[in-house]
Amino acid sequence: MHLIPGVAAALVALTLLAAPVAHALQPATGKVILTLTGKVGDANKAKSAEFDLAMLEKLPQRSFTTMTPWDKNPIKFTGPLLRDVLAAAKAEGTTLKAMALNDYQTSIPFADIKKFDVVLAHKMNGESIPVKTKGPLFIVYPYDTSKTLQSSVYYERSAWQLKSLSIE
Repeated sequence: MHLIPGVAAALVALTLLAAPVAHALQPATGKVILTLTGKVGDANKAKSAEFDLAMLEKLPQRSFTTMTPWDKNPIKFTGPLLRDVLAAAKAEGTTLKAMALNDYQTSIPFADIKKFDVVLAHKMNGESIPVKTKGPLFIVYPYDTSKTLQSSVYYERSAWQLKSLSIE
């Protein structure tokens, strides 16, 4: 008689282990504006992680104002830290390959994302960024925080009209 309760407990434990695990990253319900591929640990669509604007806005937001080589005046950029976006999809690697809507491509070392507060901006000066003016997403380094960041190396890593990141 003592064997039966033990077997029942084992069956319950096996059933719980075999139950499907819910993904932490929920599927996008709005228009997808960013797709992560490659070394993504928490995919919400086949082998990729897709984000709509609402998903990005739910992440902690960061703002900073900085000069850029593309404008005469300082601009306030707002969005989640790129490291938080990658963490939401459990993405880990050594390099990010960024692809823009206009087919511009750039490589960003993963070390940059850890070392600098790189923002995935969806707002400039408090307004959503339209596609015609670098939107909907713009990878921006906090250029004014360091002379090191005020160079073509980092300006070239700042992809606007971002549509996807491949994590390698």
